[in-house]
Amino acid sequence: MTTINTRSRPHPLFAGCFTAVTTPFRSESGDLDLDRFREQLAHQAAGAVSGVVVLGTTGESPTLTATERRQMLEAAIAFGRANELLVIAGTGTNCTREAVAMQKEAADLGADAGLSVNPYYNKPSQEGLYRHFMAVADASDLPVVLYNIPGRTGVTLHPDTVARLAQHPNIVALKDATGSALSVGEVAARCGDVLTILSGDDALTLPFMALGARGVVSVVSNIAPAEVREMIDHALAGNFTAARRVHYALLPMFQGLLTLDTNPIPVKTAMKLLGRDSGTMRLPLCEPTAEVHAAIRRILEQCGLFGRC
Repeated sequence: MTTINTRSRPHPLFAGCFTAVTTPFRSESGDLDLDRFREQLAHQAAGAVSGVVVLGTTGESPTLTATERRQMLEAAIAFGRANELLVIAGTGTNCTREAVAMQKEAADLGADAGLSVNPYYNKPSQEGLYRHFMAVADASDLPVVLYNIPGRTGVTLHPDTVARLAQHPNIVALKDATGSALSVGEVAARCGDVLTILSGDDALTLPFMALGARGVVSVVSNIAPAEVREMIDHALAGNFTAARRVHYALLPMFQGLLTLDTNPIPVKTAMKLLGRDSGTMRLPLCEPTAEVHAAIRRILEQCGLFGRC
């Protein structure tokens, strides 16, 4: 029988800037490159972010084998423990049994939380979504971060359902990539006292924080971890004037790196341009066109990043 949530405030661990890290693949063979992955994690630690999300959308998780997933998690968890980085493992899929197994594995390996995405393709009802996430939350004591991203999954987790799920003691946070301030505001009003809301869209992080969100799962922080973290710190401290200055400075990246092509193509291209090559994409994703490549270079120049990263 599920225990009712008696927390009196959002889980403090899951506020802040969490970088949705890319998965490096060797350009020649397409194999996983764990040495380069550790270099990425070191860049995030140097930027003093709260943690990293491994095996998410930005990490091209659908293209990874079970062995590669485990290798990524083991490397991230070992690095995170040594460098005070929280590690949130992508554990979501559209098969509930498999999602439960992945949540258990992440717990066994020592992850700090599991990021569980809306089941995609199946298009379940709200009741089906509720039962799916409750099964994941019941699977272990590992905290669950719900991941509401209808643009990728074809189904939206409604605020009513989020409020029901927030009663489970293991469901501690929501990554909201709905693009809807109305949805974020309603969730914050109804269960923001027990559920930490994280923006799932860099461009909307600051507006969402004005409504009660407490951080971001960021793509842009792959490029500028210290700057995104600074914006979050200012907003959490209630200094929205300072937070807006950082937001405006990063706005070209917020707008371009998630719209010019499918994530993570633009951010991987940007990292390569800045001398932090994350390798190739795995099919069905591929390199950008010459026009998009040039547009990404212009964005980085506009933000003054060459010579800094």
